Amino acid sequence: MPRQLHLMLELPDEVVKHVPAKELAEKAKEALVMELLREHQVSQGKAAEVLGISHYDLFELMSKYCIPVIDLTPEELEAELKRLLPRS
Repeated sequence: MPRQLHLMLELPDEVVKHVPAKELAEKAKEALVMELLREHQVSQGKAAEVLGISHYDLFELMSKYCIPVIDLTPEELEAELKRLLPRS
């Protein structure tokens, strides 16, 4: 069940003036979810769900935040390639 949090941020006017007041909360939520995704604290599926967007839109957003869509260690990549490309 989602929990509703109320956060108070102190930001200078010169920062806030670039974003309409009604968009500030959504921008803060987006930035938090993207950072949690970057830190592998949430999955791509959960990030898309929380933000109410499609996976395609999430990939575009990840690009905006410079978060790789595929983020595998060399070992994970090798295992995935072996699974996808079995040798005959």
